Amino acid sequence: MKADHKTVSRLVSNARGQLDAVLRMIEEDRYCMDISTQLLAAQSIIKRANREVLKGHVEHCIREAMESGDEDAAEQKVQELLEYVEKMTK
Repeated sequence: MKADHKTVSRLVSNARGQLDAVLRMIEEDRYCMDISTQLLAAQSIIKRANREVLKGHVEHCIREAMESGDEDAAEQKVQELLEYVEKMTK
C-alpha cells in the first residue's frame, strides 16, 4: 500500500472503536437514532480511510506505471481504477 500507513491505520482504528461502541449500544438497547448516528460516523471514517488509500494508488501506483513507459501496465492501472469508481457509484 502506498498511502500513509499511519493515517490509514489511525482512521481504521477509530472506525473500529466506533463500531465497538455501536455494538455496546445495541446490547444496551439504546435509542435507534443514536445508534444510526454512530453508524454514520463510522462510515464517514471508513470513507476517509478509503480516500487516503485511493489517493496513494493514484499518486504512486498509477503514476509509476505511467512513468515506466509500460503502456499496458499504465492502462491496466487506469482500468482498475475506473472499474472501482464504477462499483462505488452503483
